[in-house]
Amino acid sequence: MPSEHVPTKNAAAGRSTTRTLLRLWPYVVPVRARLCTAAVVAVVASLLSIVIPLVLKWLVDGPVAAGDTAGVWFGALYLLLLGIAEAVLFGIRRWLVARPLAGVEATMRADLYGRLQRLPIAFHDRWASGQLLSRATGDLMQVRLFLAFPLTFLLVNGVTILAGYALLLAQDWTLGLVLLGPAAPLVVLSSLFEKKYAVVARRAQDQVGDLTTVVEESVLGIRIVKGFGRHRSQAEAFRTLAERLRGTELVKARLLAGIWAVITLLPELAVGSALVLGTVQVADGTLSAGTLVAFLSTALALRWPVESIGFLLAMSQEAATATERYFEVMDAAEETDPAAPEGIARDVVADGVRFENVSFRFPDAPAGAPPVLDGVDLHIRPGETLALVGGTGSGKTTLTALVPRLHEATGGRILLDGEDIALMPRERLRSLVSVAFEEPTLFSATVGANVLMGAGPDAAEPELRRALEVAQADGFVDRLPDGAATEVGEQGLSLSGGQRQRLALARAVVGRPRFLILDDPLSALDVHTEARVEAALREVLRDTTALVVAHRPSTVLLADRVALLSGGRVTAVGTHHELLRTSAEYAWLMSGEREEDRDR
Repeated sequence: MPSEHVPTKNAAAGRSTTRTLLRLWPYVVPVRARLCTAAVVAVVASLLSIVIPLVLKWLVDGPVAAGDTAGVWFGALYLLLLGIAEAVLFGIRRWLVARPLAGVEATMRADLYGRLQRLPIAFHDRWASGQLLSRATGDLMQVRLFLAFPLTFLLVNGVTILAGYALLLAQDWTLGLVLLGPAAPLVVLSSLFEKKYAVVARRAQDQVGDLTTVVEESVLGIRIVKGFGRHRSQAEAFRTLAERLRGTELVKARLLAGIWAVITLLPELAVGSALVLGTVQVADGTLSAGTLVAFLSTALALRWPVESIGFLLAMSQEAATATERYFEVMDAAEETDPAAPEGIARDVVADGVRFENVSFRFPDAPAGAPPVLDGVDLHIRPGETLALVGGTGSGKTTLTALVPRLHEATGGRILLDGEDIALMPRERLRSLVSVAFEEPTLFSATVGANVLMGAGPDAAEPELRRALEVAQADGFVDRLPDGAATEVGEQGLSLSGGQRQRLALARAVVGRPRFLILDDPLSALDVHTEARVEAALREVLRDTTALVVAHRPSTVLLADRVALLSGGRVTAVGTHHELLRTSAEYAWLMSGEREEDRDR
């Protein structure tokens, strides 16, 4: 599945790498002291590498030329100590950055997870889960690697190159100018490389997200894949995306190989030219052998700082792309609560649930498409259970999702006991309203933990047992290896569909909610279990105001009244028997006839 979030080439190329990476500054601030210390240590260590040529010059022009053996050993000791000091300093730098940068990555991942929890359902409907997973894993690893290596060494190598070339010019300005010759072409080529690599790096990271999505869907849907023998088609989908990613990675490799070849070749040509010119000067007596040795040693010491430019720029571009992808999620507008009115106290009015001229249209719906809900007016009286009935696509599930504000109504208003839910903090609203969805979702946790997610923080064993009994889940739960302490595994797939649905129902009723939303809660149950659950559920429904999406007469009979939803509107309200007499559409829905039979 191609990603919806890949920028155009011009957009990616026009992005400022520096400005993008600067967005990481708030995360770096707490560890900036250690990072700055590490950078200073690395600069000192790198500068030691260009001190070594000065010792070599002294050795060649001094002890070596004079045949002073003791002086040679003394100089060798100096070189050994400089090498040891350089290695120790680089080790200290690594120690300084390892722990804080792991903390930065952990903080960013926690912030991303927290933001994902606060983003509206509409956001999650648009985004593939693999794209979000890749941002939380691979992208944040790229950011950490950038902070640990390129961020420091772009500075370190820059300082080393400047100091090294100053030293070269001081030793012999003519040879120094020869080595400076490639500087201008390298700057131009690096700029071109950076722009092209930015586009390809973004494409590769988005393709990783697409591939992650396919893998995740194949694993979660393994029963469907195997049941329908679709492993070949899934493998082909995976292979297509993997080949596409491979092609993009090869383009990245070609770009990196090209810039690396140029960055290596031009300085090598300059060093070769300086060697020939310096040798001639030594032969003419205008340059000492020690100076030439020091000059060439300094030039060779600068090879890695110069040659690493392409590598560091590539890592920086990938980090900038990763940062951009991270903030695409962090910048998404999250659910917000209205400011609480000051100085206004209101009494709670027992008025149940009211839908007043409620309409809803999905944010990404095509222009001109009819709304899913259009002018819904409905009143569920306090303590009443209302069944919501309608054909496929009539908007039943969407209507129930508006009550806990999983989606926001685009018109009209919904009142709970006289209070507009749009003016209520979500935390308070969702403490009043409990939901059991048609597709039960369980988490990789114990049975008890899954059920008690629907209760308050003080809920304990008595509440758990009561909820399991209401959902007729206590029998099979007690037969599990560890009872309610049994881990149900990812998505609860170790349980049957009916067992998962009963646990979801238990989760909905465990907190004794004032308002209860049940979306076809008994669809996966056999008739005998359904009858037992309905008998227990009637006791719960006496103490709450409930809206129940129903498809079967047995579920409808749980309700005091029934509302028929058709074409996004409530077209009839009454008891089950009244609607059977007065509404042909309702009678047809309850009869289970096929649509073509109805039209005869």
